[in-house]
Amino acid sequence: MTLNTTAETETAKIARGLRERDMELLSDLVERDQHRLVRYLVYLTWSRDYAEDLAQETWVRVLQRGSQYNGRQGFDPWLFAIARNLAIDYLRIKRNAVGTASLPDDHDAVLLLPSSGLSPFEAAARSEDALRLAGELQILSPLYREALLLRFQEDLSLAEIAQVLGAPVTTVTSRIYRGLAALRSAFEEGGDSHGV
Repeated sequence: MTLNTTAETETAKIARGLRERDMELLSDLVERDQHRLVRYLVYLTWSRDYAEDLAQETWVRVLQRGSQYNGRQGFDPWLFAIARNLAIDYLRIKRNAVGTASLPDDHDAVLLLPSSGLSPFEAAARSEDALRLAGELQILSPLYREALLLRFQEDLSLAEIAQVLGAPVTTVTSRIYRGLAALRSAFEEGGDSHGV
């Protein structure tokens, strides 16, 4: 119970600091969350340069819209939702700039853009299994990849992921389950006796 009170106190402190445009608080948040934010954005955009630009824009939006954060829910889902929306806008512009058909209004469809280059998982991989996992994650549907990333890499709860994605918890659960099943199937087809 003390842990929840501590978390509530922290979120209330963040909400108050953002309303007051406390630059020291913002600096602390950037220091705490910048690596995770960039990693998430690289994963969505497949570009380190664009991810870093989008991360900066995310912090600008956090400062501009700080009064909208009420502190009743975790800060991380709110932050990742802002970053995700910026990435969706970036991907929509990128797709339109290369002359492809415009995207449907469904934000999730934007994440279906094909990826190129090394994924963050591949870049960070240090073993054969990690490289294989990175490769398998890259070929997963972006909807499943994002749900798995938020759950297992960013350690967000199902409710927090639902908040980031703007989807019901049941949809998040389904995406995680299907993503894990696809990974397991890919590993089994690859002859891995350990499975996922």
